[in-house]
Amino acid sequence: MAVPNPSVASDVGMGAFRILLAVLCCAAVPALAGRLSADEIAAACSNADGSAHCGRIIEQIQLKRLPGLARREGDRLMVSLYPSGTATFTDVDDTVNGRSYSLWDSLDPINAVVLYTTTNNTTLFTLLQRATNRRFEFAAEPQLSPDRQRLITVDVCAKGCGNEIAVWRIYKDDVRKELAWSTGSSWSDAAATWKGADTVVIEYTGQQGDASVERKLSDSVWTRLPLP
Repeated sequence: MAVPNPSVASDVGMGAFRILLAVLCCAAVPALAGRLSADEIAAACSNADGSAHCGRIIEQIQLKRLPGLARREGDRLMVSLYPSGTATFTDVDDTVNGRSYSLWDSLDPINAVVLYTTTNNTTLFTLLQRATNRRFEFAAEPQLSPDRQRLITVDVCAKGCGNEIAVWRIYKDDVRKELAWSTGSSWSDAAATWKGADTVVIEYTGQQGDASVERKLSDSVWTRLPLP
């Protein structure tokens, strides 16, 4: 799911940051080889001064866990492409168009890296395809399917989200939205996990409290988008 990027100078912003920590630590997603566990994220970011700072703390941990994948030089994050080359992401310190990038996770099965990206108004996740240096931005953290063919994102929260669950098809040099499901405004929180290659389990908080629903990708609830 997506969480608004807080302004650390305001009470509203720090409230959003507390939501961010809750999302990162409680979302029902499996711990992958490179991804930090919920407890690790909670411990690392418990005293962070905003979402960008949290991302940078996670990056410091990941740079040690994933040696050779990336390095930081001041405001530049340099990610190794494969089989060769380097992708550079440069932070922008600006009160209007500010932007920061932090190493978040490595999706080795699809030769990709996930970056935690913040702007002055938004928190995003950037997927970098290491073979092509192509970059794709998601409103929420993408979760890889067991067959490595798809990603799912859950952009649901009480305020400031698109309230959409989306499935993305992975191509050699592209990522395209394949399915979308609008949850409306009745859900205030949600997270998804894959149950096989064609089924997802969605845990959510609705008007009646916490619940879960299982959806096959063939279910009629999805809006199907044209693919090439």
